[in-house]
Amino acid sequence: MTLAPYVRIVAQGKGRARSLTLDEADAAMSIILSGDAAPEAVGALLMVLRLRGETDAEIAGFTRASRRSAQNTLPPADLDWPCYAAGRTRGAPLFLLAARLVANAGYRVSLHGRNSHQGTAANLPTAIEALNIEGAGLSYMPLETLSQRAFDLLALRDTFGLRSCINTVLRMWNPSGAPASVQGVFHPSYRGLQSRAAALLGDRNLTVIKGGGGEFERNPAKDTALFGLRDGADLDATAPALFDASRRLHEPDRPVDLRALWAGRVLSPFAEDTITGTAAVALWTMNDAPTLAQCEMRARALWHQRLEPERRTA
Repeated sequence: MTLAPYVRIVAQGKGRARSLTLDEADAAMSIILSGDAAPEAVGALLMVLRLRGETDAEIAGFTRASRRSAQNTLPPADLDWPCYAAGRTRGAPLFLLAARLVANAGYRVSLHGRNSHQGTAANLPTAIEALNIEGAGLSYMPLETLSQRAFDLLALRDTFGLRSCINTVLRMWNPSGAPASVQGVFHPSYRGLQSRAAALLGDRNLTVIKGGGGEFERNPAKDTALFGLRDGADLDATAPALFDASRRLHEPDRPVDLRALWAGRVLSPFAEDTITGTAAVALWTMNDAPTLAQCEMRARALWHQRLEPERRTA
């Protein structure tokens, strides 16, 4: 198998080139994931799409092939939570504690990802190990363990010096086959792209936000635009700000100790609103309650109840 026909479609010249159809994109990604494609052809295809901009059908086709390659890779989950930020200014992964709250509500949450170009404070595997909160519904799989081929494709960023559509595809991948997904993006335009591509794939429950460094993490000091799908219908809503002060989501001079925060040894209203606000949108994505406001109340209750098992066994 060769990737050449698909490179020719997108790159043969002005007036002759066109976008890939969903099925063509599926076939092209299948060749790439099989390992049969020449690396020069992979680079050519990805960079032409980068220059021109990917279409909904192309992202849907690439994602469909990726999902097919990942069948039975992870245990079943209720919520897919991709973690692929690359922001150098990110702070502690507060969204991890939000995912823990969702798991405490009785849901199976599957996190997967790759955190590149980040400082120690933002390193997700390090935070998970320090908190010791995996299990009981929450799991994390690093991309290099989940799929070496997908990891190699993402690592092409270092070769190109540019991101490619692989960043988007991995956010939409959902290797656990969960019925609901939350996704963060760095560039706002990708919210609609990912939502429309998901609709082409028949996804039904998805929320996409512009989050810190591209993670699914809500800034409580700002209104948050919500894109995606609810029961298969387009979602275009707004989550109102929760924190009555304007500030950045991550302040380098305000480090957050996740262990102390979770244990109740330190108090940070802004961090707590970040956690519960993010958890609320995730719960709403799974139809835990009819309204976002009800899910926010639920998330705050889960936050206040988080230490009860420890207190009972102390």
